[in-house]
Amino acid sequence: MAATATYVLRNPNLGLTKPSPSAFFGVRVPLSLERPRWVSSAPRPALAAAVSCRMTSEATAVEAAENRTPGVGLRPDPFGRFGRFGGKYVPETLMYALSELEAAFWAVSKDEDFQKELDGILKDYVGRESPLYFAERLTDHYRRPNGEGPHIYLKREDLNHTGAHKINNAVAQALLAKKLGKKRIIAETGAGQHGVATATVCARFGLECIVYMGAQDMERQALNVFRMRLLGAEVRAVHSGTATLKDATSEAIRDWVTNVETTHYILGSVAGPHPYPMMVREFHAVIGKETRKQALEKWGGKPDVLVACVGGGSNAMGLFHEFVDDTDVRLVGVEAAGFGLDSGKHAATLTKGEVGVLHGAMSYLLQDDDGQIIEPHSISAGLDYPGVGPEHSYLKDLGRAEYNSVTDQEALEAFKRVSRLEGIIPALETSHALAHLEVLCPTLPDATKVVVCCSGRGDKDVQTAIKHLQL
Repeated sequence: MAATATYVLRNPNLGLTKPSPSAFFGVRVPLSLERPRWVSSAPRPALAAAVSCRMTSEATAVEAAENRTPGVGLRPDPFGRFGRFGGKYVPETLMYALSELEAAFWAVSKDEDFQKELDGILKDYVGRESPLYFAERLTDHYRRPNGEGPHIYLKREDLNHTGAHKINNAVAQALLAKKLGKKRIIAETGAGQHGVATATVCARFGLECIVYMGAQDMERQALNVFRMRLLGAEVRAVHSGTATLKDATSEAIRDWVTNVETTHYILGSVAGPHPYPMMVREFHAVIGKETRKQALEKWGGKPDVLVACVGGGSNAMGLFHEFVDDTDVRLVGVEAAGFGLDSGKHAATLTKGEVGVLHGAMSYLLQDDDGQIIEPHSISAGLDYPGVGPEHSYLKDLGRAEYNSVTDQEALEAFKRVSRLEGIIPALETSHALAHLEVLCPTLPDATKVVVCCSGRGDKDVQTAIKHLQL
């Protein structure tokens, strides 16, 4: 069986009063931005796996199950679903490419030569492992008058080649594309960090590179646009919609549908149709694995609290995944509250969103009563997205992870505070996670070990910060 209804072209009449099979079977609609949404006031029913994704072959399904780690359920199950989230809501044109990609991913995960090559590139080219740094002055900042307080550590993904965690996934997917014999690479980008990472690995491996970027994001991330072009990538401006990450992703998907035989799409987050949420998570899981090892070396135990910003959620899943089954470790995601949760200008999908389908997967989304996407807002281009990775939605519903939000102004204050206390200029995305420490730290017992994922460096955001900070 295959799900044939996917993206819906801004048509509120496609809102459904009940789960009608015609919404997913036999109704072929143009590829575009939106998706069907249940509008009944009754509780939304759980959807069977066959409704949301093509049934994998028996061999693939069994292999997928065998490769999952027992814990909070199978993540994802053999059909690419995290509980009710995830799946494959895509045109038939892409079904073969996704199946081919999943099969290749499982093959290389057992290929010692591939893993050896990947490990070597991560070590010698990317610069892993990244440090787990004790932020002494930031720790002092949160020390209470009685001398007690948590200990703050930064997982320094900003020290990777290209200045962010994005390179982990980009390197691995570029190697995978070579295995598939595809020499044309496309990618979407918001803050530009994933675009730079993709352009970098394409230069390294001699691959053609096209990056889609919203026109608004290109203006506020001009430095990264220049870096991509310097590296040989073609950067295509997207003017449709809000001209931000959502629209860049939609254009990249359109390109992939048209050129699927020759092109690999290096999707930059744990979003999109299966197997991307799983695959991107696995390629970033090195963050959490290193953190466990480094924590054991530094204080002989595990972290007590993990904190990471969440847009699509790749850096957070990279950190969280290793510890999901460690129920004594708190997982804290921080979204962008923009001008405030009640302002209507934010990107707090898990805090204020409802369940729907966007860009090939079911997850929480920012949407109106007709099921149309609400324009998100964040001062951070990398968090300015109306959806979120389906595994984050699953962890939220399970209660395994907690999700909070931080305003633009709070993020800017953290941007300045960490720069002055630690001599580290964090990305505005990372600054959201760091800002949440203001609320979190006063509630924690003495000597609690807190690890914040420093997902990127902030040089790219200096021009944005200049407009808002009076120094």
